[in-house]
Amino acid sequence: MLTGDGEAAAKAACEALGITEYRAQVLPDEKADIVRSLKERGRTVVMVGNGINDSPALSCADVSVAMRDGSDIAKEVADITLLSEDIDGLVMLRHLSKALFERINHNYRFILGFNTSLLLLGITGAVAPATSAVLHNASTMLLSAMSMQSYLTEYAKEESS
Repeated sequence: MLTGDGEAAAKAACEALGITEYRAQVLPDEKADIVRSLKERGRTVVMVGNGINDSPALSCADVSVAMRDGSDIAKEVADITLLSEDIDGLVMLRHLSKALFERINHNYRFILGFNTSLLLLGITGAVAPATSAVLHNASTMLLSAMSMQSYLTEYAKEESS
């Protein structure tokens, strides 16, 4: 954690959140330098901030997140602005993005396999071109309908179990 706050406040926050590494009384330029240094070492950096002093580091991060009640400049620079004042929104965002990428990968594998099968069946003459076209379009429509399922519903199910 990087913070411009004093040592006592930083230590208390880290203990409450289970954060093991922190730096207190960090100036805005120092935050940006630390983010750049982490990126140069091959790390992927997510920066969460809410103030003008966080803006340089937000602009350097791979992914930057501003809080709803943050300064206008922080929200402008950030890639994402959480709509709540609670950091738990970041956890939900992570779950949703993970589920989205899983769905994209699943759909890609299905489309590749199904369309390759249709091509092979068409080349060998086992399926007429019109049938292949209908099956292709039907699979596209079915996959699209299945992809419109609510991620929030899936996230709520995970949280309740």
